[in-house]
This record gives sequence, structure tokens and C-alpha cells, in this order.
Amino acid sequence: MSSDSPDVPKGRKAFIPLECNPELMTSLVHTLGVSKKLSFVDVYSLTELDLLEFVPRPAYALLLVFPISSSYETARREEDSTIKDYNGKGEEEDPVWFKQTIRNACGMIGVLHAISNGKAKEEIQTNTPLANLLKKALPLSPLERAGVLEDSTELEAAHKSVATQGDSAVPDAQDDVDLHYVCFVKSEKDNHLYELDGRRKGPLDRGQLKPEDDVLSEDSRAVVQKFIEREKDSGRMEFSLVALTPSLD
Repeated sequence: MSSDSPDVPKGRKAFIPLECNPELMTSLVHTLGVSKKLSFVDVYSLTELDLLEFVPRPAYALLLVFPISSSYETARREEDSTIKDYNGKGEEEDPVWFKQTIRNACGMIGVLHAISNGKAKEEIQTNTPLANLLKKALPLSPLERAGVLEDSTELEAAHKSVATQGDSAVPDAQDDVDLHYVCFVKSEKDNHLYELDGRRKGPLDRGQLKPEDDVLSEDSRAVVQKFIEREKDSGRMEFSLVALTPSLD
């Protein structure tokens, strides 16, 4: 790990990496206290409109899995060198951002970003593990907030219950993993698209959206597509994308 790496070092609290599986993610958020009106679904293409038609709308959040390649790290370091550490907190915070201090918890952090922002947060039911967690965490600074996540036994248990399922072999929580989750949400305050990544310095403003746009609008898809375009020379094409949407049931 390089000296400027934002990765959580070995030996710190760690979660089993979360498979990018919409059924498991849906089970996770329902266990934490999100209404069954919301679910995660696969997004099979950013460019083929006939495949996008299978995604229920509006899409409230996108979760992208992408490779942490040398080209990505070069771009990240260049951008992060121009950004100050974020210190937002409180009821007026929009978007809500979580700093990642649990090793291999980027999937959980991405899920929390998805359900804690925009219209999706209206479906968090009262007196549930998630509602109680956010009530405690949101008034705090990013580092203190991260400590609340580390200390939450309910969050850890819910994560473990789904991370040990899925179609792929279950890795060890301390394994080195070079795939990462990032979340995209639309701010209700300014209609901007934000990239939310607990490995970065704070929310990243990715530009204005139209009031009627959701996070699968043409402008939003163009932002996500840049992750894929950046890897054309490297050949790293390990990408997956899911959306948080209204449930079909």
C-alpha cells in the first residue's frame, strides 16, 4: 500500500466483501429497515435503450463496481490533490456522505449512500436499525460518523448475513481486493449528480441534472461511462452496475 493510499490497512475492523448481487442487497436493506417498496436491480447496459427499459423508474441511486487500476488511481490522486477534506454534518447535509474506515466495507458504504439520500431515504422505516443508526450518526463529523458504523453490531450482523451468501466463493474479510463500489445519487437540494465514495475526501459533484432526471438519465450515464472508457487501454473490464428503484412486487 503506497503512503498516499486511502485504503483501510490490514488489522483494522474488516467486513467480508459484498457480492454485487441485487437480490442480496435488497435483502440487506430490508433487514436494516427500508420499506419493501424499494429494491435493487441489475443494469445491463448504459447505452442500449432497449435494455435500460427493463429498469423500473425512477432510479434513485446507482452502485457501480469497478477495478482500482493504475489509471483510476492516477486520476483519483490528481483530483484529490485539489479537494479539501469534507466536514459536512447535520440535518441539512445533502448529499449524506460516509467515510470508509472498515476494511472491505465499500459495498456496505455504497448501499448506505444509496438509501440515505434523495427520495430513497423517505422509505426508511422508523424505529429500525437503519433509522436508529442514522439518527446517531448524521449529527456527527465524518470521522466520528465512521466510528458509529464501526461500533454498530446490527450493521455488522446484517452485512455478514448477506455477504456469506451469493454465487461466488466467499473471500476472507482481510483479503486484498482490487474491485471497489461507488454510488451515484441526485441531490434534492441542487439537482446535481454526486459521486459518493468512502475512499475519497468527500462527495464529488458531477454536474447539473434536469429537475425531471433520475440517476439513469443520459447525463448521469455519461458520468458512469467515463469509468469504463478510462479502462479501454488497460483491458480491465470488471464492471457491474445495479440501481435502487421502486419494487416491481
